[in-house]
Amino acid sequence: MEHRPGARRGTTTPRLPARPHVIPQPLRYRPRLREDRVPGAQERPGGQGERGADWRIEGRLSSSSMAFPKKKLRGLVAATITPMTENGEINFPVIGQYVDYLVKEQGVKNIFVNGTTGEGLSLSVSERRRVAEEWVTQGKNKLDQVVIHVGALSLKESQELAQHAAEIGADGIAVIAPFFFKSQNKDALISFLREVAATAPALPFYYYHIPSLTGVKIRAEELLDGIQDKIPTFQGLKFSDTDLLDFGQCVDQNHQRQFDLLFGVDEQLLSALVMGATGAVGSTYNYLGKKTNQMLEAFEQKDFTSALNYQFSIQRFINYVIKLGFGVSQTKAIMTLVSGIPMGPPRLPLQKATKEFTANAEAKLKSLNFLSFSDLKDEPVGASS
Repeated sequence: MEHRPGARRGTTTPRLPARPHVIPQPLRYRPRLREDRVPGAQERPGGQGERGADWRIEGRLSSSSMAFPKKKLRGLVAATITPMTENGEINFPVIGQYVDYLVKEQGVKNIFVNGTTGEGLSLSVSERRRVAEEWVTQGKNKLDQVVIHVGALSLKESQELAQHAAEIGADGIAVIAPFFFKSQNKDALISFLREVAATAPALPFYYYHIPSLTGVKIRAEELLDGIQDKIPTFQGLKFSDTDLLDFGQCVDQNHQRQFDLLFGVDEQLLSALVMGATGAVGSTYNYLGKKTNQMLEAFEQKDFTSALNYQFSIQRFINYVIKLGFGVSQTKAIMTLVSGIPMGPPRLPLQKATKEFTANAEAKLKSLNFLSFSDLKDEPVGASS
């Protein structure tokens, strides 16, 4: 879940259940190997052999419109924060520690880099390139998938970032709709997306749908209709909107295409799972990944009462911090509090979270048993007074 104005958006990772009307074969567990990568994609240095066990579906249905066999993105995907120093420079040395924390403490092994939570559009192109490189390097043999958001207001910048992502061995790219000069219809938006995707033809391509921030109101259902005819590498959607009708139609009308339909509103994830979401991208998975994985496991085991209780407890926290004022700045403060890794302040025009917010968030986490006193790290939280 990335952040929406005035609202929250947003160990082995459990796989979200397949939609039974799509794939009648039973699930079988097998380790995922490097050979499951997209043919022709750049390999990460030293990335030979097994990349860790994951739920995979053998005997998947294939679509003749697919350009190549595609590695499926499943389970939780953390929308990563870009750590910064107090003077606003990117704090590259802590990214390795950040990777280890996600994998070992939260059970999250997929990441979405340089998105809204990562302040991607507040970074320069050169900074975005370096951040992407660091995540790919530090995630080698630890993370399952690294998806890089390469969207920009400039087509040329977006193309440069897409090509760079392919060169460094990223697992996929995502693009947000341009939001200053906006596409006025589906065809115009697809034309932009197609030009970006074409610069990285070996990488799966995802559309990042977040209309509350972009102001682009083209429905995702409409955009997906026939999109693989225009963008052969299209693999899925990051759906960061509360319109469950639109999301449900994305699932219902595209089940034979086997898209990765990733939901991006953390507090509504259980509803999206029922509708057929195949994964989830969100900011809270940085520090509530373990709790959310418990919800996924309960859902997979058809223990819907437990799954609902997990979702309600997550909602209690999110609802509380929304009322305090919640966004990227506050996410950085919470992540610093919970992980002990200094995330630093946001970049202007965003302002630091206050100490009052951090203290209140800490108390709420403890009251929900999301955080014990022993979990707290002796690190400054980077909040303003």
